[in-house]
Amino acid sequence: MREEPAVEVVGLVKRYGTKTAVDGLDLSVARGTVTAVLGPNGAGKTTTIETCEGYRRPDAGRVRVLGLDPIADAARLRPRIGVMLQSGGVYAGARAEEMLRHTAALHAHPLDVDMLIERFGLGSCGRTTYRRLSGGQQQRLAMAMAVVGRPELVFLDEPTAGLDPQARRATWDLVRDLRDDGVTVVLTTHHMDEAEQLSDDVAIIDGGTVIAQGSPEELCRGGAENTLRFTGRPALDLRSLLKALPSDSAAAELTPGSYRISGTVDPQLLATVTSWCAQNGVMPDRISVERHTLEDVFLELTGKELRS
Repeated sequence: MREEPAVEVVGLVKRYGTKTAVDGLDLSVARGTVTAVLGPNGAGKTTTIETCEGYRRPDAGRVRVLGLDPIADAARLRPRIGVMLQSGGVYAGARAEEMLRHTAALHAHPLDVDMLIERFGLGSCGRTTYRRLSGGQQQRLAMAMAVVGRPELVFLDEPTAGLDPQARRATWDLVRDLRDDGVTVVLTTHHMDEAEQLSDDVAIIDGGTVIAQGSPEELCRGGAENTLRFTGRPALDLRSLLKALPSDSAAAELTPGSYRISGTVDPQLLATVTSWCAQNGVMPDRISVERHTLEDVFLELTGKELRS
């Protein structure tokens, strides 16, 4: 039998007055994976995640987390999940170490607090109140609190927001360690490189629904294919070049002497382009194959206009 998903959302609808924030959304998260949920501001991703966490009651649809209803089965579900909010969730006057030890005491078999303090670099600020921590320290404390109870599933909302490069990489390592230990991770992020590096699966939400889902590799292959670029002398005869290329190829001179070949870019196409250049006395100054990034796909699907 197919293993039950860690998170299963079917036909989710959530309204705020006359505004529909989530509109018939479907989402499935496999156990033991890292799933990144992406979307522009106002797309519905935060409402979706908060509904899965049990903070919001759906107006329609079905939500199951570890096989349980986040509202009706909240008492049974909460000990099994960890939640890292983007901000808040900590008493402003509580000291960092005090808050982490308090959270650990709420769980039956917590991780070693001293180990977490060292792992998250919180030793120097353990006696500092939350309100006086830097933004990065607050993020690290929130993540330590989310994982201290040994959750089966952890929700991470913008886990590296405000972190310096060293802390960001350390957070990436921790997410990978969680997955290696069999923990399911659902994270929201605006860092496309983060989603591409960490995720087994990516769900892109816009207009209150999932508009694309798959591995980063699948999504990057699903839009435009790879692009071959080369530079040479201006005004090459592109009609002659196109006759040598496969029928699905396109060629354009973007700026004088800068050329782009798009279509199905493979070793044969690369060989054809270099052979054509040799036959026509063209010495490419530079030739490269550029793979579409997750950010390219995200912008193609959601548009480039600013969202409020």
